[in-house]
Amino acid sequence: MSPFAQLVTFGLLASAGNLLGGWLIIRSRSARLELLKYLVALGAGFMLAAVCLEIIPASMQERGVGAQAAMWWMLAGYLLIMFIAHTLAPHVHVGEEAPREDLLQRGAAVRAVGALAAHTFFDGVVVASGVLTSVRTGLLLLIATLLHKVPEGFTVASVMLTAGRSRRSALRATVLVAATTLAGVVAVSLLSPAVIYTLPFSAGVTLYVAASDLIPEVNREGGARTSLLVFAGVALFYATHLLLHYTLE
Repeated sequence: MSPFAQLVTFGLLASAGNLLGGWLIIRSRSARLELLKYLVALGAGFMLAAVCLEIIPASMQERGVGAQAAMWWMLAGYLLIMFIAHTLAPHVHVGEEAPREDLLQRGAAVRAVGALAAHTFFDGVVVASGVLTSVRTGLLLLIATLLHKVPEGFTVASVMLTAGRSRRSALRATVLVAATTLAGVVAVSLLSPAVIYTLPFSAGVTLYVAASDLIPEVNREGGARTSLLVFAGVALFYATHLLLHYTLE
C-alpha cells in the first residue's frame, strides 16, 4: 500500500467513528448514552497516555526541530483548540447533548457544527502526523482518535436534533464533520515535510481533547466505574503499544 493510500485509509477509518456516533442518535434519541459515557472515559485515558508516552517523545526525536520549538508547537495546538472550543461553541462538549435553550438562539447550531468541524479537521491532522512518523505511532493515534470520534458524531447529531432540525440535517452535519477529518489527513499528506511541526502540534490538540474536554466530562459524570475506565484506557494504550512493538518491529 502506498503512503498516500495508507493515509487515506486511516482517515476513512477515523471518519467512520463520527458517522457511527451520528447514526446511533439519529436511529434512536436514547442512543446508548451509557456506552458513550464509557467511551469518553476510556478515550481520555488512552489519549493522555498517547500524548505522554508516544507523541511527545516522538516529537523530541524528530530532526530539524529542537525540544523547545516542539513544546511551542504543542502549546500552539492546545491553545488553538481551546480558542475554537470557547469562542465558536462554548456550550458544546464532546459526548453530551447541548441545552435546547442555547441552540434555539439564531445561528447557534450552525456555529456549534462549524466549531466541531474545525475540531475534527485537527483530528485528521493528529492521525496523519502519526502515520507519517511511523506505522506504530499512526495506529496508536488512530485508536486514540477513534475512541472519541463516536461521542463526537453523537454530539454533532444531537446539536442539530436539539435545535429542532430534521434527521436529514443531523445526518448531513455528521457527514460534514467526518469529511473534515479526512480533509485534515489530506492536508497533512500534501505537506508531509511539515510533520516535524504537525506532530508536536497534534500533541497539543490531543492533550486538550483528553485533559480539558474529556476528563471534565468524566468528573461531571462521577462514579467509580467511569473513573476506573480512565485507568483502563491507559492500560489499553500500554497493551496496544507492546503488541505493536513486537508485531511491527
